[in-house]
Amino acid sequence: MTTFEPIYGIAIAVGRTLFGALRLKPSVEGVDNLPATGGAVLAITHFGYLDFALVEWRMWHHNRRHIRFLAKKGASRQPLIGALLRGMRHISVDMTSGAAAYAEAVHALRAGEILGVFPEGGVNASFTVRELKTGTVRMAAEAGVPIIPIAVWGGHRLLTKNRKPSLRDAVGVPVRFAVGAPFTVSVTDDASADTGRLHDSLQHLVDGLQADYPVEGNGQWWQPAHLGGTAPTPAQAARVEAERQRRRQAERAAEG
Repeated sequence: MTTFEPIYGIAIAVGRTLFGALRLKPSVEGVDNLPATGGAVLAITHFGYLDFALVEWRMWHHNRRHIRFLAKKGASRQPLIGALLRGMRHISVDMTSGAAAYAEAVHALRAGEILGVFPEGGVNASFTVRELKTGTVRMAAEAGVPIIPIAVWGGHRLLTKNRKPSLRDAVGVPVRFAVGAPFTVSVTDDASADTGRLHDSLQHLVDGLQADYPVEGNGQWWQPAHLGGTAPTPAQAARVEAERQRRRQAERAAEG
């Protein structure tokens, strides 16, 4: 049974109110793969900024459990957002030195928490699953908990990278979730090979959601290029992201 957490409860209530007001149309495949007890790593696709809230919405609806997400340290430093993240016991990650967050995440998993991770890193503007980081696999292996791949499709139509949100376009959006079968990894396994397995699983889930999506995506900004949409290709998105990272690093260097 989930322990009462006032701040998390308020956040969930706000999210439910918002998604209800938008009249979102959720549908979940494989919902029984969401664990009722014990620790697990939820490895989630990352096409939109609200993916974390959407997945928690469905988790809460299914079994009332709370997810602890890994959050960038920059967000934790903002007064209001930082207080909310700490109140919900999310884990702050310093992108330049993640050892402390890694250790905290493993401890939380061993204590029976559900950890939400975006193994692609930041939001992926190509809307295809890009190369994953190995941290997800390594944490699950060290903690001795399963990995559960989760794909979200449609959530990026609400709020995503390089796109100004539109309230009109957000109303009534179908949001589809696919929860894959849990699988276990070991500290003696090849982390790169297991990460490749996770990537293939996520892309397979995404492919299925895209194929069955009830809205025609041909020519749409939210549809990946290989399916006839106008989203950037993975190569184009990677170039834009690399340039963005270069500018940020230059700004940080200039700030001293």
